Amino acid sequence: MPISALDDLRSAFADLRDALDGEDIALVDAATARVRDATTRVREAGAWRDEPAVRDRLNGLMPLIEAARIRTNVLNDNARQRMNLLASHGTTQVPLTYGR
Repeated sequence: MPISALDDLRSAFADLRDALDGEDIALVDAATARVRDATTRVREAGAWRDEPAVRDRLNGLMPLIEAARIRTNVLNDNARQRMNLLASHGTTQVPLTYGR
C-alpha cells in the first residue's frame, strides 16, 4: 500500500476535525468527502492487514479518527437538544405565522 494514501487519510481526518470545530457547513461537507475518498483509496489498496508497518500507521490514526467521531456525536447531541427545546416550547412561546 502506498504510504501516500495513509498520509492523505491522516490529512483528511485532520481537516474534518478542524471543520467540525468551525461553523461552516460547506467545509464540513468538503472534509467529509475528502475522508470518504481517502478511505476508498486505502481500501482499494487492500492487503493492509499483512503489512505490519501499515497496520501500525493505521493504529496511529485511531486517535484522530476517534476525535472526529466524538466531535460528530457531540454536535449531533447538541442539535437534538436544541430541537427538543424548540419543540417543548411549542406554540405557546412562539407566535403563529397565520391566525385562525
